Amino acid sequence: MPFIKLTRLEQKRFGAVLICILCAVGAWLFMALNKKYPYTVQTEILYKDEPQGKAFKALQPDTVDLKVEGTGWQLLFARLRIKPPSVNVSLQKLNTRSYVVFSEQLDQINRQLETSQQVISVKPDTLFFDFSRRTNKRVPIKLISKLEFVPQYGIAKEIKLTPSYVNISGPQDELEKIHIWHTDSLKLNNIKESVETRVNVLKNAISNVSIYPNNVGVKLTVDEFTEKTIEVPLTILNNKEYYDVKLYPKKVKITLLVALSNYAKVDNTLKAVVDLNEWKMLRHNRLSVKVSTLPEFSKLVSISPSNVDFIIEK
Repeated sequence: MPFIKLTRLEQKRFGAVLICILCAVGAWLFMALNKKYPYTVQTEILYKDEPQGKAFKALQPDTVDLKVEGTGWQLLFARLRIKPPSVNVSLQKLNTRSYVVFSEQLDQINRQLETSQQVISVKPDTLFFDFSRRTNKRVPIKLISKLEFVPQYGIAKEIKLTPSYVNISGPQDELEKIHIWHTDSLKLNNIKESVETRVNVLKNAISNVSIYPNNVGVKLTVDEFTEKTIEVPLTILNNKEYYDVKLYPKKVKITLLVALSNYAKVDNTLKAVVDLNEWKMLRHNRLSVKVSTLPEFSKLVSISPSNVDFIIEK
């Protein structure tokens, strides 16, 4: 394919023409994007000024379409937004009726947006609500956590939540479905000492149910763990016929991982047993040793011996 060869003068003229074209396109684009255009944005709605003494349930989704008038620049970036901003809607009118009209609140909604944007209309324009009598209920809180400890460290006592319950308020039929309330996930790494912090409770997914308080205190008692070996006498289970049973040996050695703060306390809480049903029903010639009572926040390492011989005198 032959190339068109231009003289230096022709090259300069062509470059000037190209620059003029680009400037004209840029000026046109700039003027076009500065003009006002209507565009639609799907937006989440949040409720405020909830009526007192009433439990309400929205009869439509919690998103609406805002028809907004803005510049072409705003139209461009609105299309690129992943999450449009939410708008607050007042429910004050629900004290006298069962619906809320957006056209009555356009001024309030516009004050929440950028000054150069203007909400023209909302679809749907009217939100309808179902009412029932508001009741109260107290449910326990469950901590959701992901805890990683420094080696040899761990939880030494029960995790304490303050308060351990939340008060929920809403319709009776909704509250009957709720038996426990979870916290946000508490994530801690490289733990080697006790921790006191606060964590938020999960946000309410049901618009007509309110929760108090919205955060709780969390106390983690952390201690270093070490091994401890204890010699424990064996207890015989299911000897209903009162056989004279001789065990060999009569005691076993149990090794545990225990917190240093509980080191001296575990002796009286440990109990080892053998079940005579292993001989009566399963015909075993040796009885396996099990730990029936293990101290809290301790871990069984080993039992020696794990099986014992026995002699039964009828």
